[in-house]
Amino acid sequence: MAFELEKLPYAENALEPHIDAETMAIHYGRHHQAYVDNLNKAIAGTDAENLSLDEIIKNISKYSGAVRNNGGGHYNHSLFWSVLSANGGKEPTGELADAIKEAFGSFDELKSQLQSAGATRFGSGWAWLIVGKDGKLAVTSTPNQDNPLMDVAEVQGTPIFGIDVWEHAYYLKYQNKRPAYLEAIFNVVDWDAVAKRYQEAK
Repeated sequence: MAFELEKLPYAENALEPHIDAETMAIHYGRHHQAYVDNLNKAIAGTDAENLSLDEIIKNISKYSGAVRNNGGGHYNHSLFWSVLSANGGKEPTGELADAIKEAFGSFDELKSQLQSAGATRFGSGWAWLIVGKDGKLAVTSTPNQDNPLMDVAEVQGTPIFGIDVWEHAYYLKYQNKRPAYLEAIFNVVDWDAVAKRYQEAK
C-alpha cells in the first residue's frame, strides 16, 4: 500500500497573510510530496509496505535513515496541515483549555514555551505540544523530521500540535526572522482540531 499526499483541507491562500500562498504551494506541493514519494521508495519490498504510518513511526529504530527522514516528514506535515485553519487564532476551550492551565498555568505560558522551543531549535526541526506517557501535556522539540512518537525521541509522547521550523516553512515571507513566524502562526491554529487530537491521545 503506497502512501499518498492527502488533499489540503483549505486553499493554498487561505492562511494569508500569516502564511503566504507561495510558501504553501511549495511547502505542500513540493516538499511534502517529495517526502511521500521518497518514503514509498524507501519501504518498497520491505515489511513496512503493509504497515500504517503510525506503526512505522512508533518503531522507527528498526528502519533505515531514509524511512526515518521521509516517514517523519510525511507524518509531521500531515499533522501540521490538519491543525491550521483560516478560522484559527481563537484560544483553546473545554478540556484542552483545562489541561493547558494545569500543565502550564496559562495559555500565554504554553504559547511562550512553544515559541521558545521553536526559536531555540538549532537548524531544522519542530516544536511540539504532546500528551506524555503520564497523560499530561508537555512542550518539546525534535531535530529534522523526527517527532515524539518515534521510539528514538528524547521526550516521547503523542503529538497533538506541531510547528514546522524548517526554513522552507517560513523563509519566503519571514526570511531569517523565525520568531516573527512563530508569533504569526498562532493566528491560524485550529484549537478545535488540536482538542480532537487531545481526546484521541488520552
